[in-house]
Amino acid sequence: MLPKKLQKRIEDRKEKNSFRRLGVPSTLVDFSSNDYLGFSKSNTIFTRTAEVLKAENLETNGATGSRLLSGNHPLYEIAEDKVAQFHTIESALLFNSGFDANLGFFGAVPQRGDIILYDELCHASIRDGIKMSNAKAYKFRHNDLNALIALTKKKLPSTLRGDASRQRGYGAEVYIVTESVFSMDGDSPDLVSLTQFCTSNGYHLVVDEAHALGIFGNKGEGLVQQLGLEKQVFARLVTFGKALGCHGAAILGSQDLKEYLINFARSLIYTTALSPHSVATICAAYEMLENTSAQKQLKSNIAILRNKISEYLLNDFFIESQSAIHSCIIPGNDRVKTISNLLKQEGFNVKPILSPSVPAGKERLRVCVHSFNTAAEIGDLMSAISSCTTNNSPLEGG
Repeated sequence: MLPKKLQKRIEDRKEKNSFRRLGVPSTLVDFSSNDYLGFSKSNTIFTRTAEVLKAENLETNGATGSRLLSGNHPLYEIAEDKVAQFHTIESALLFNSGFDANLGFFGAVPQRGDIILYDELCHASIRDGIKMSNAKAYKFRHNDLNALIALTKKKLPSTLRGDASRQRGYGAEVYIVTESVFSMDGDSPDLVSLTQFCTSNGYHLVVDEAHALGIFGNKGEGLVQQLGLEKQVFARLVTFGKALGCHGAAILGSQDLKEYLINFARSLIYTTALSPHSVATICAAYEMLENTSAQKQLKSNIAILRNKISEYLLNDFFIESQSAIHSCIIPGNDRVKTISNLLKQEGFNVKPILSPSVPAGKERLRVCVHSFNTAAEIGDLMSAISSCTTNNSPLEGG
C-alpha cells in the first residue's frame, strides 16, 4: 500500500479532475504530437539509419555503459560534428534527452554566488535543473524584457550591472534563461532585444530551442539562427524527440563549455549512453532536414491554421503564436476535458492541458499542427472548435 500522504495526493488529483493516465496509440487525426515534420514515421530516416550503422560496422544493440566508460561509440563524434556544423557553433554535446540536458547544464554550470534569472514559463526540466544548482534564482514575467530589467535592478548588486559586470574576474556570473518557443503557449520572446541586453551587460544568455528546431530557420536550424544571434548566445539546447522524430538532445556552445560539461554534468557522467541506433537516427534526421520540403509544408499549414483562427473569430481564445503550437484557453479542468472529448468524437486528437501543468484558470487545448495535416483537416478542426463556442459549450476566452 502507498503511504497515506502519497495516497492523499492521488485522491486530491482525482478530486480536481487532474489525475494523469497513460494513453494508447490513437487513430484520430493528429493535432497533439510534437512530431511536427512527420520524421518519426519517415521511411527515408529509417533506412538511412541502418546504412549509417552498417557503414560504421556497429551491430550492437546498446551502448554498454556511460560515455566516460564504454559507451562513447564512434558515431558520437560524427553526430556531434554534424550537429555543431548545422548550427554554426563550435561544439555540440549529446545528452540522452532534453530533460537530461537541462538537468546537466543547470546543475553544473551556475555556481554558488551566481544568479539565474529565468522566464516564469520555462519548462519543468529547466526549473528542476535550476533547483539542483547552488546559484540563486529569480523568475521574471513571461516574455517581458522590462520586467527582467527591473528584476536585475532589484536583485543584482551594482557590481553585476552594466559594464562593470565584464570586469568581474572570478566573481559572480549572471545567467538569463528563456525558450525560443514556449511549449505550452507556443509564443516567443523578443530574442534580438534580449540578446542585446545580455551582451551589453556581460550576462550569459541560455536559450532552450526544443520547439524551434525544425520549424524556424532556412532549414529548421531554430529561431536563434534565423535571427543571426548564435554567436551572442552562451548556450542553446536542441532536442531531437520533437521535430526530428527520434530521441536525445544536445547542448550547443563553445568547446570549453563542452569540456566543462563532460567533467561536471552529472546527467551525462552517470547514465548509460544512447545506443548506436539512437545516435545513427540523429545523424539521419539531420541529413533529412537538409533535404526535405516538410518544413515548407509545415509553414504553409501554420499559416492556414492562423487564417482559420481569424476566419472563425477565435482570436480571443488563442494565444498569439507563429510556431507549430497554438493554445486555446479554456478555463477549468472539467471544461477543457469536455471540449477535448467532443473533438475526439469528431475524429481529432487534441490534448487538454490541465492544471497543475499550467496555472489554474489557464487550462487549454494545445493544438499542434504538422506538415502532414491537410488543409481540410485544419479547417474542419477549427470549425469544430468554433461550433463548441457557439453552442453554449463550456469554452470561455482567456
